[in-house]
Parts: sequence; structure tokens; C-alpha cells
Amino acid sequence: MRITSTSCICPVLVCLCFVQRCYGAAHHGSIKVTRNQTKLVEGETEVHHRPKRGWVWNQFFVLEEHMGPDPQYVGKLHSNSDKGDGSVKYILTGEGAGTIFIIDDTTGDIHSTKSLDREQKTHYVLHAQAIDRRTNKPLEPESEFIIKVQDINDNAPKFTDGPYIVTVPEMSEMGTSVLQVTATDADDPTYGNSARVVYSILQGQPYFSVDPKTGVIRTALHNMDREAREHYSVVIQAKDMAGQVGGLSGSTTVNITLTDVNDNPPRFPQKHYQLYVPESAQVGSAVGKIKANDADTGSNADMKYTIINGDGSGVFSISTDKETREGILSLKKPLNYEKKKSYTLNIEGANTHLDFRFSHLGPFKDVTMLKVIVGDVDEPPLFTMPSYVMEVYENAKIGTTVGTVTAQDPDTASSLVRYFIDHNTEEDAYFTIDASTGTIKTAKVFDREETPWYNITVAASEIDDPGLVSHVPVGVRILDVNDNPPELAREYDVVVCENAKPGQVIQTITATDKDNAANGARFHFSLDEELSLNPNFTLRDNEDNTASILTRRRKYSRTTQDIYYLPVLISDGGVPPLSSSSTLTIRVCGCERDGRVRTCHAEAFLSSAGLSTGALIAILLCVVILLAIVVLFITLRRSKKEPLIISEEDVRENVVTYDDEGGGEEDTEAFDITALRNPSAAEELKYRRDVHPEVKPMPRHHLSSSLDSIDVQEFIKQRLVEADLDPSVPPYDSLQTYAYEGHRSEAGSISSLDSATTHSDQDYNYLGDWGPEFKKLAELYGEIESERTT
Repeated sequence: MRITSTSCICPVLVCLCFVQRCYGAAHHGSIKVTRNQTKLVEGETEVHHRPKRGWVWNQFFVLEEHMGPDPQYVGKLHSNSDKGDGSVKYILTGEGAGTIFIIDDTTGDIHSTKSLDREQKTHYVLHAQAIDRRTNKPLEPESEFIIKVQDINDNAPKFTDGPYIVTVPEMSEMGTSVLQVTATDADDPTYGNSARVVYSILQGQPYFSVDPKTGVIRTALHNMDREAREHYSVVIQAKDMAGQVGGLSGSTTVNITLTDVNDNPPRFPQKHYQLYVPESAQVGSAVGKIKANDADTGSNADMKYTIINGDGSGVFSISTDKETREGILSLKKPLNYEKKKSYTLNIEGANTHLDFRFSHLGPFKDVTMLKVIVGDVDEPPLFTMPSYVMEVYENAKIGTTVGTVTAQDPDTASSLVRYFIDHNTEEDAYFTIDASTGTIKTAKVFDREETPWYNITVAASEIDDPGLVSHVPVGVRILDVNDNPPELAREYDVVVCENAKPGQVIQTITATDKDNAANGARFHFSLDEELSLNPNFTLRDNEDNTASILTRRRKYSRTTQDIYYLPVLISDGGVPPLSSSSTLTIRVCGCERDGRVRTCHAEAFLSSAGLSTGALIAILLCVVILLAIVVLFITLRRSKKEPLIISEEDVRENVVTYDDEGGGEEDTEAFDITALRNPSAAEELKYRRDVHPEVKPMPRHHLSSSLDSIDVQEFIKQRLVEADLDPSVPPYDSLQTYAYEGHRSEAGSISSLDSATTHSDQDYNYLGDWGPEFKKLAELYGEIESERTT
């Protein structure tokens, strides 16, 4: 199949050929073969002929933006099988087939029915086929070809990023790059000059220029000054067709701003200034402002003001306001019109950020002279001191002089001054002041321990003009006197162990004094001398404001005495010295051998066993119940006991036998066993302790004189006589038998009954070293030794 195209589509095309020989499949072409068949003559063999190749053209061109009234002719399809008789039918399929591109199925002519835009679609891929119109069978395989849209210059260049805003430093060198602009053209850059753009400057000369090929904008003048002109509007044009006539163009605006550099030194508008300042101006207050002008902006205009010389440099100071760049003149010392009426200041203003590229334009500083005129003002009285500190002793009488304040009128008139206290606080009411002399006196009795310091405010005003008032603070320190005796620093819980040794320190005490160090720094400790010497404890003054409590004897017993009281006398070192007496309570406790307290009270034994409160209450209830049962049982037995005397007529001696063994050697309440065992040891006649006899006993000298000459039998008979005569005894006799050992021997008795009346020098302390088995025995002998010592 042959594809034919017009040869006059574009003047640029030169003799387009309508066929292409041997166009390979790699280029999407199809070789259409026309088969020429020859009928065989009978008897002849078949001869194979090489088939003829069809010349195929696989690419068409169509001009974009066609505006004619008729469809635009694209090209022609032709098959070798087409004899011109209309038996071949051409079919077109693919992109735009039937809508954009139509084909004459008989002639194979292709037309474009719509105006095409290359910028939207550059080419179309279609398929062509020739079939037999009668049988609808393909005469040749389907062939693919391309229809390209031919470009025309229908798009103007565009600046996609405009308008532009850019800055460049002032005073830049000529040719300094500012910005590069780029315009884009939608036309085909590979075909003609439709997309070849050239740049030019329409507005902004002679200050800036643009490179026609690259679009780089540069400065065109030397030393462009921001202070002369800051903003520039530059218009750049881009034109296609290489700038030729008939080319399309687009433009954009570039707004260029010159940025500041420090190329202008500061300058004071005047070389001489004058400032009026009243003498009543407060120290530290701003009294005036001054400013040097600088044409630069931002940090290039930052300024620092200094006073370089002048007689007022010590009275005034200057600082810089960073917002307004003004010099703020402040007062360092008070002004006095009567002493100095004017000051002269030389003030310098200098840039803080210098650019050495422009140092030849300097110097970047300026100096001006400021004259300050001091104004006369009627001033309030002036105190001789800015503040006063006075002292007075505590407990001083009301009206005691504390001190004096003095104020004078600084004006030339020198008016009289009146003093008074500002009663703004409660402390001001504690003092009075003489209105004429300024003497301050007490109005109450002070206690340093309550308030050691008072602050008051004294005011002074002119008598002629009471509205002019000045104030001064006055501090009053209350001095200490020795009016507080020392006392113990705290409540001490002193404990002494039962096994303590003589000279053992059981507590160290300290003291405090409300007075200051001058009247209470040194304390003296001692025992009360009015009391007798304490045999149990003593006190040692450590001479460092502490004292130690020491034991004076060995062994203490809780059963004998569990609490001791020790009066301690404490005196201070003040003038005159004061003293106080405090009593220490010392508890006796059972301790381990290493000194740890085991228990101090009887109830501690129970608590040490780990019994709770509920268990203790239960035990106590059981004990009470048992006691109640015992009492009830004894009462019932007594009520059932038969009387010993059967009748009033049957009066005789009765022998009553008891199985009671008595209390042993320790039972001395009922009878003196020692006297019965050894009559010669009895020193006096003892009576019953439960009743008081109504008859007088026998004279003691009769009894004592006969003790050496009688025996036990006679002694018992005498007791029987006494019992018969004593109405307080029961109305019957009782006989008690004792084992009498006889008269004492020359060797002495070995019985332990006599040991109670003799003292032993033996030391039983070694029992405590025998172990826990002898612990109770050691405590018993320790208690006996303590009782003897006491």
C-alpha cells in the first residue's frame, strides 16, 4: 500500500516523497506487498516470481491552528491492489480517527476536520488498512503511521515568577548582578525561531541593564545612593523569533530596592545647645535629650553618646535610647543653685557599626557643646545626714533622750525649721521629738528581747512654708541590759543505771539566756549550797557553758527509790550577774552491762514481754476475779468456824495447834524471834503492833535486870502474866514452842539470825560477773549494800 502526502503543506518542506523504500519495522512502518499472479499454462511448471514491494510513507504533517472553511488535506493512502475500479475500501483507525481525521474509503484521501493545537498534542498515531469491498477481507496487513502537528508561532513568551522584588546594596560597583529573569515559550523550540527568546529592558535605564540572552539584570551606574533614591521599577521584555519583527513578546516588572550601608556620618544640627534644669531635680531623673542626625537606617544609624569633657561630667551622665537614637541626659548628683549656677558639657555622638569600605567618607562621629543652666527653687530643709542610727538601753525610763536630728534651710533666706515624726506606723508612737531642737526621746519602756530595733521617719519643714517638707529615716537600736536569768536549754530526761559506778557521767546539760552575748555568754553551774551534801549525785562545771551530772556512789535500786531530784543553780556572766535554780529529775533504770537501758518502771517488764494492752487488761481482770474468790472463800470459812469457847461457864486454858509455818526469818511483824531464841539479846520489851494496850507494862529496869538470871521458862511465864493482865489480847492463852539453843558459847553463834544486826564489809560485786544464773542474787546483795550506804 502506498501512502501519499501533499508536497506543498509548508513552504519549508522540499519535495516530500510519497513513498519510502524498504522502511523497516523498527520505525513502525509496514511493507505492503502487491502480489502479481500469472495463470499457468497447462503442462508448464510453476515459476516463482519475486513479489513487488509496496512503497510506504509512514508520517504525515498537518498545520496547527488551521482556520480555513474546508477541511485541511493531510495525505493519501493507496494500495497496489487498487486498480481504480472501487473494489478496494480504505479504513482508518486510531487517535482521532473519525472525529479529527476522516478518510475517503474509495480514494484513500485523509482530511483534518478540526483546528489542532500543537501545545496540547504534538502528534497522533493511526492505523490504515485496505480491504476488499465485496468480501470485506483484508488485502494487506494493517499499517501504522503518524500524523504530526506542524508548529506555528502562536505563543508569546511568559515570565512565570513575575513580578519580582529584589534588593541590592547601595554604592555597589557598576555591573553588580541584581537578578536573573527567565521567560518560557510554549512553541516548538526544535522548529524555527518560534521559541527563541531575546531579553531587553523597557524601563529602568540608565540605572540598570539586562543581558539579552541570559536575562541577568545588572547595575549600570556607579555609587547609586540610597539616600538620593531608594526604589526603582524596571520593566523587562522577552520577545521570540530571536527578536525579529513579527515575533511575539511578554514583559515583567522587577522592583529593585537599594539597601543601606553606613556611608553617612552622624551630625548634630547645632554646635551649641542650652538646657535649663531646676535645682530640685531628683538624682537619677532624666533632665534633657539631644540627638545627632544620621541619614542611614537600621544598625548603620545606631549611635552612642558620651560626655568627653566639661565641668559637668561628674554631675551629669548620658545614655542612648535605642529606639529613638537620642541621648538622654540624667542627673548623677544633686544640684545646688547657691553653689553653682551652670555647667558646660561636650557631648559626642558616634556610630557603633562602621563599614571600613567607606571610612574615607568619615569621621563617623560629631561633637557639640551643651550648657546647663541651674534654676533656683525654694527647697525644703536639708538634713545633715541621709540617715540616722541611735541607741538607747532597754528598761530606760520614759523621756530618756535617744538622739538629735538636725536640718537646715538650704536657701539664702535660711528659714527656721520645725521637726515632727510621721506617725504612719505603730513604732512612730514609741518616740517623741522636740519640734525646735529635733531631740528624740522615748515614750515607752522598751524590752530588747521583745523588739531589738525600731525604724521611724522624722520630717522637717520650714516654719514660713509648711508645704516644703523633707524626711529622713532614723533607726533606733535597743541596747541590752542583764535582766533575764539563765535557764536550762530544755527539759532533760536523766537516767541512772542501777549498776552505775561512782564518778560516772550520766547527763550533760546546757543553758540559754535571752540576753545577748555580752550579758549571758558565760554560764556557771553549781549545786544549791543551802542544801546538804547530796550523797547520790554531784555536778561538775565544764567551763564551756555545759555541766556534767555524775554519780557519787555505787549501785542504785529501783525498789528502794526510783526517782531522785537534783536542784541545779545556773548563773550568767552579766553585770550584775543573775541566776536561777532548776531541778533535774533523775530516774533509776535497769540497764545492760554495756549501759543500754532495759527498763525503768515495773510496768516495763510486762511491756518487754511483748504483751499488748488487751492482754494486760485480761490478766488484771483474772487477778481481780481470783482475789474476789479468795476473799469470798475466807469469809465463808470464818462464818462456819466453831467458837473456841464452848460456853461462858467453861473457862479453861486451851492449846491451839496451827499448821502455819510462819513467814520465816523475814517475818518480824508478829514476834521477835531473836528475842525468844536468845533472851539476852533483847533490848526492850515489844508489844503487839495491831492494838494499843490499856495497862502499863512492867517497868523496864525490872525486866532488864533479871534477863541475865532467868531462863526461857521464866521468861515465858512473865509473858503469860502480862497476857492475863492485858485486856486487848484474846481471852485465852496460847502456847508457842521454840527450839532454844541454850546460852551463847564462847565461840559465838553461827546462826544467821544475828547477821541482821551486824554489818559485813564483804563486797558482793563479783557476783555480777558469774553470769545470768547469779544475776538475781547479785541484784539482791546490791540492794542490801545500797540500803546500808543510804
